[in-house]
Amino acid sequence: MKAKALSAEDRGQLEKAIGHEFVDKQWLDRALTHASTGTAKNANYERLEFLGDRVLGLCVAELLFRTFKAAEEGELSVRLNQLVSADSCAAVADELELHRFIRTGADVKKLTGKRMMNVRADVVESLIAAIYLDAGLEVARAFILKHWEGRATRADGARRDAKTELQEWAHAKFGLTPAYRVDDRSGPDHDPRFTVTVDVQGVSPETGIDRSKRAAEQVAATKMLEREGVWQKPAGQ
Repeated sequence: MKAKALSAEDRGQLEKAIGHEFVDKQWLDRALTHASTGTAKNANYERLEFLGDRVLGLCVAELLFRTFKAAEEGELSVRLNQLVSADSCAAVADELELHRFIRTGADVKKLTGKRMMNVRADVVESLIAAIYLDAGLEVARAFILKHWEGRATRADGARRDAKTELQEWAHAKFGLTPAYRVDDRSGPDHDPRFTVTVDVQGVSPETGIDRSKRAAEQVAATKMLEREGVWQKPAGQ
């Protein structure tokens, strides 16, 4: 099933929200086209996502390098990983209301919550690549700074890796190592979902769901750290 092409009106609304009018409209169309539409591989966003991830990483790394002049490599890495995560990218997608324009097949249209979050995150990376290819690095950087500069200075931006933090806490408090198990793997190959539970004897387990085993482990570890008061939940959650 092929998705309907973006209308001129939709393109105009989206370009206004993005802050860039595309010279080559096919880049914008491709950035919003999911593989589930049945289009050719060179017409969906998968290759753009690959490029956009690298452009985002470069620009955010440069932003952090210039902003946190006294930060060591470890802190910069933690901040970078958080800022380029699926959560952060999906939040930008929601601000731009990209869900109104993403072209997907019927199976993905039904996805909600965490699973659809991954699609929205992918589209943001693809959109960054599309801007880069259409107008160059400076325009792509301007888009990234507009949506990531404020996020870069958030108080919770220097959180450590959740699994490492949980392991150190569990060792210190109980003398134990957290145990992770995969409870479920579902979804199509292009958008898998892993359900992982983390156990630490002495406290209730927590479950995390994400697109990879490692990412789901991080979600579960984060939930336990926040529940036990080791980490404070970000404002608004």
